[in-house]
Amino acid sequence: MLDSQSSRQRGSSEGVAAIFAAAQRILAEETATFVDRHPRSKALFDDSSSGFFDQVPLYWMRDWPMPFPMALATAKGSEVTDIDGNKAVDFCLGDTGAMFGHGPGAILDALARADEIGLTTMLPSGDVGVVGSLLSTTFGLPRWQVTATASDANRFAFRVARAVTGRRKILVFDGCYHGAADETLVDLKDGRTVGRENLIGQAVDLAETTVCIPFNDLSALEAALATHDIACVVAEPVMTNCGMILPQAGFHQALRELTGAYGTLLHIDETHTISTGLGGYTRTHGLEPDILVIGKPVGGGVPVAVWGMTEAVAGRLDAIRASKSGIGHSGIGTTLSGSALQLACLRACLEKVMTDAAYATMNALADRIEAGFSAAIRSAGLPWHVSRVGARLEVVFAPSPVTNAAEARAASIPEVQKAIHLALLNRGYLLTPFHNMVLVAPTTSGPQVAGLIAAFGQILSRLAAGAVAK
Repeated sequence: MLDSQSSRQRGSSEGVAAIFAAAQRILAEETATFVDRHPRSKALFDDSSSGFFDQVPLYWMRDWPMPFPMALATAKGSEVTDIDGNKAVDFCLGDTGAMFGHGPGAILDALARADEIGLTTMLPSGDVGVVGSLLSTTFGLPRWQVTATASDANRFAFRVARAVTGRRKILVFDGCYHGAADETLVDLKDGRTVGRENLIGQAVDLAETTVCIPFNDLSALEAALATHDIACVVAEPVMTNCGMILPQAGFHQALRELTGAYGTLLHIDETHTISTGLGGYTRTHGLEPDILVIGKPVGGGVPVAVWGMTEAVAGRLDAIRASKSGIGHSGIGTTLSGSALQLACLRACLEKVMTDAAYATMNALADRIEAGFSAAIRSAGLPWHVSRVGARLEVVFAPSPVTNAAEARAASIPEVQKAIHLALLNRGYLLTPFHNMVLVAPTTSGPQVAGLIAAFGQILSRLAAGAVAK
């Protein structure tokens, strides 16, 4: 345990430097262990003849905080096994894509019926009425559309927002996550909206399409809306991409009131906060968006997302469509969206997988992790805390909740994140690759949670002891 003086120093540059040095030592040791245990994965990703760029099917897979990706052989429930035979309890769960566990039985049954319903026909199936009703009942909005990804859903919803308001710009919050939708790939630097530093092939100055402001800043929000050129505000109910940033008391009520007052649509993106409970953060906390996007887990792991709108937005969109030729080319929709297979999986997930009982299990286990992680942090004498949205948790390297992306970035210590991530993985626990978020599935067991808490405590003790030794 750190002594009180060392504990107080954690907020100082000297304390951070000590933790940084300890993390580097742990990371070096855990890297050697990982390489030793994953010879087949190493050989796979050392082989430049694979045909894939950077030896991976999607290049950001190389961004995981491990020396090279571990290639998986199986994924079932809350456990994954790699090609070297290493098993891990999965608390990443595809970063919510597999939030209800890998391969839920109801989804596998729906997939097994593909020989009857086909894979894609560009026509709806008989499930369309049932799925539409389930979406409305579960999430509250009356009119829905199906896409392949939440990135697509956001892109299409932005087009609709601009069309029905006659305005050009959208507003996002600094540090946001809305997939690969171009307009959202911005940061706030020195008070200016700029494209993110690592964007590739960006052709348009994103300051022409987007206004970026700090989360929880109602004065900045009203000032931006007062220009009357914001078509929609797109918001995660809880910020989840630059760290977990909770809304301050009254923020969402004011957000709804201000957008309504200035004729701007409110677009809520539940891609990550769907972990809150049935119906997501929106239903749990009584939000009233004009547009709502539900991403990754809504089809039980199958590539599908949905977006809904109010009757008012749908009516205005219908009038705009009626004024056009009525023949395609709207910029909304893709050929593989809305397929019979997607509808079957949506129905199976909404009827049998995404249930109140599933969320009750997830949140009860998350209660245990929150308490266990908090106790481990206190025991190690570290001025950190646990932030949480339902079954999704994150350790924030600050003594109290951060309120915006600037504070979250200042609290970040990437080397510590990497060391904790790799040390947990070597002990059989897989967390998300960024910020080490923990996500609990209904397939997660009590012993798996207990093991994670124990491993986390051991790693923090090692980290704190190393910082004191230095």
